[in-house]
Amino acid sequence: MAGKLSNLWTLVIIAGLLSGCVRGMNGAGQSPFSFGQKSQLALVETVTTGEEQSERVSTRVAPPQITPTPKESPTPAPPILYYTQAGDTLSALAARFGVAREEISSTQSLPENGLLDPGILLIIPDKLGETTSSEQVMPDSEIVFSPSALDFDINKYVTEAGGYLTTIQEWHSNGWNSGAASVYKVAIDNSINPRLLLAILEYQSHWVTGQPENLAQTDFPVGYLNYQKKGLFAQLSWAVQQLNIGYYGWREGRLTSLTFQDGTTMRLAPDLNAGSVAVLYLFSQLYDQPHWAAAVYGLESMPALYEKMFGSPWLRAQSVEPLFPATLTQPPMELPFRPGKPWSLTGGPHSAWGPDGARAALDFAPSTTEKDCYVSTDWVTAISSGLVVRSEYGVVVVDLDGDGFEQTGWAVLYLHIATNDRVPVNTWVNTDDRIGHPSCEGGQATGTHVHVARKYNGEWILADGPMPFVLSGWRAVAGEKPYQGALIKEEKTVKASIYGDYSSLISR
Repeated sequence: MAGKLSNLWTLVIIAGLLSGCVRGMNGAGQSPFSFGQKSQLALVETVTTGEEQSERVSTRVAPPQITPTPKESPTPAPPILYYTQAGDTLSALAARFGVAREEISSTQSLPENGLLDPGILLIIPDKLGETTSSEQVMPDSEIVFSPSALDFDINKYVTEAGGYLTTIQEWHSNGWNSGAASVYKVAIDNSINPRLLLAILEYQSHWVTGQPENLAQTDFPVGYLNYQKKGLFAQLSWAVQQLNIGYYGWREGRLTSLTFQDGTTMRLAPDLNAGSVAVLYLFSQLYDQPHWAAAVYGLESMPALYEKMFGSPWLRAQSVEPLFPATLTQPPMELPFRPGKPWSLTGGPHSAWGPDGARAALDFAPSTTEKDCYVSTDWVTAISSGLVVRSEYGVVVVDLDGDGFEQTGWAVLYLHIATNDRVPVNTWVNTDDRIGHPSCEGGQATGTHVHVARKYNGEWILADGPMPFVLSGWRAVAGEKPYQGALIKEEKTVKASIYGDYSSLISR
């Protein structure tokens, strides 16, 4: 009996030790896993055979019942409430917000391809990550040569400022030009606000009110260090191309992010306006991200300097914006040549001015066996009635509202018009009246043709946009690249060809 009691105490002690091991698994008397209720006890068995007893301790433990933790679905971000701005279209907004057009909703009916009225509330899924700030730094009307700049006397301003710009003389196709004249030429040709160009010069090199501080600022006043772009005119021409890429790329939805000089990139905030994107893009081509941020948002940024030089751009914008209403339509326009003789569509939608501007222009060439550049005996004719406000160096601009300013209302640019027989300034032309002969004069050209583009209140109107270029019922359609594309009328299609082949022929 005493032996049996001794053995029983031994088994009790062993059972206690085993129980302690289980509690010690997590220091709190429980395993990290969820065991069954009985498995926390060591099972003790006593086996007796005759007079002898042998004891066996069994420590069989039931397998753990692991309960998977359910994955929590990420909480979707609340949708963005966006109020439309002038110039918005569904396709451009979809690209900026990174969504499909069908994901944009509103309580109002939205046009598929046309302009959206400003101020419409849209509900858009929030699918973007980190972006630039949504702070708008410049209104649209201070980027383009709009009605807000009609009263600006660039010569007077530059003379009174008395800086290095007053000492500049540059040779252009029209002879020697002062610094102010060079700035104005770049501004009027590209339809970029001259105030903006002066502010960029002042911010980058102190040319307007002071003196350049070093040789780099003297030779490259915009800050683009490229010897092929040396000098005032070349630097400004490069700058306006960057402004145009930003402004019209945003309008079209082609530009959605910035790449800085250090190679880093950042998505543009989708609720920016085209004018702000133009400024952000220009400085992203000049600086790394930290210096870019200082140039566009800092207390001593270019926009801050702009306001010191010219007053609040936002106050001026209130009197002229929106630059075009959503109800705006193109007036009737005809093909730019006389009926009865076919011409070739040699260029689909491409830059209105310079290599990287708004895709607002179309090219037409007379049908001929001659190649390269020559002065044709054929006539370019007016696509619509208006007053000739510019006629020089291959350029003719017709103001359709007749007030004498190409910065207000509709205006049409004709480029590569020969000097001989070119219509003079202050001539009123009716539709189909003679403008001049097509040639290669004025800008770069590989062959004789006429280049035609539209603008409204100073903004180039995209040839394949919400107000498509329509000539004699033919509607312009852009291709994948500039100069590609076609004109479409009902079931007919004429494809653009720089060679003027048979498929590009079109007639009235």
